[in-house]
Amino acid sequence: MTFSITARCEKTGMLGVAVSTARPAVGSLVPFVKAGVGAVATQALVNPFYGIDGLKLLAEELSVDEIIERLTKDDSHSERRQCAIVDKNGKAAAFTGAETVPWQGHLIGDQFVVAGNMLTGPETLEAMFETFQALENVSLPERLMAALSSGQEAGGDKRGRQSAALYVVHEEEYPLVDIRVDEHADPVKELFRVYEKCQENLFPYTINLVKRKEGQDYDASVVRG
Repeated sequence: MTFSITARCEKTGMLGVAVSTARPAVGSLVPFVKAGVGAVATQALVNPFYGIDGLKLLAEELSVDEIIERLTKDDSHSERRQCAIVDKNGKAAAFTGAETVPWQGHLIGDQFVVAGNMLTGPETLEAMFETFQALENVSLPERLMAALSSGQEAGGDKRGRQSAALYVVHEEEYPLVDIRVDEHADPVKELFRVYEKCQENLFPYTINLVKRKEGQDYDASVVRG
């Protein structure tokens, strides 16, 4: 029902998730991200505790493979779920249950995972994977959105389009980027529009909070790349 990318930026240490689906408000249940800890996307028959408990286990510095095993071991519905994890160092792992709806699967790259179920086909994840890899010199928020867009253009959710979200953290306890499109005919395109509006009238303010605290000058490139 969903396609997502979960990733870490090797240069900055930023962590984030971008996701879209043909249900409303995907940003409310799929992405779980914490600065200095890691990122989790929980989807298919979504279980928010995969995100909640996953972050707790990441904070305890369990390996990503061990966390996947812990989350799925005692879950009677695990074969209907999908999960992607990236830790604070970029180690990545994923799980796609055998009973998730085709087309389903995941691809693990260097410090990122693309995952999806109920997709038009493997081309959705292949496009996301290639796009993210190709944009290594772009800031993490924009890399994530570009990957999400390429997945949508390649086919995306076979039921259609409804919501999208982008959640990225850097060094603070609050998110660097937290934007959602909860119900829209073209949610990924709308997510781009909202992001551009935030560039103009939100990100300068939130980044300046950190810069003022540290006695530094504002640098918009933190978000834009």
